[in-house]
Amino acid sequence: MDATQQEATARARELQSQWYGEPLGTLFRRLIDDLGLNQARLATVLGLSAPMLSQLMSGQRAKIGNPAVVQRVQALQELAGEVSRGTVTAAEATRRMEEIRRTAGGNVLNTTNHGTSSSGQATTVKRVVREIQALLRSVADAADIIDAAGTLAPSHPELAEFLRVYGAGKTSDAVRHYEAHQA
Repeated sequence: MDATQQEATARARELQSQWYGEPLGTLFRRLIDDLGLNQARLATVLGLSAPMLSQLMSGQRAKIGNPAVVQRVQALQELAGEVSRGTVTAAEATRRMEEIRRTAGGNVLNTTNHGTSSSGQATTVKRVVREIQALLRSVADAADIIDAAGTLAPSHPELAEFLRVYGAGKTSDAVRHYEAHQA
């Protein structure tokens, strides 16, 4: 790989970290390990071609262009967390992955059990926050969102804060913001 390609790959991974919290290669490898998948199966569940998954993992491409795929990634992250905590069996994980694969994006929230426990509520809040983040990040990158927030700040500081927190911030900060603004 020449220096120009290395710079492009490094920039793509940096953007992925801004948009998704970490480089997609790292995130996808963790999902593969945690859920017992291979790359081809992960691509199928996400609704990506195997070459596109490979390009995202290697940093040849920076952005997932389809918001539904971003939501599936988030749903798989939640599922992987449940598997690692031992709250979901292998058979249940396999069934849920199939449900996630079939979702067009809008019904990802309905693929998991939403009990009334505080843990279930926290999972629901995090998932809602991630859906908001995915939507914002599907229409603009972090730099453009921050620029828009700066433009809005003098006249609409609350909207500017929303854009900064959800569009360019960490999920944990967005969860805190969401919880602080619940009626």
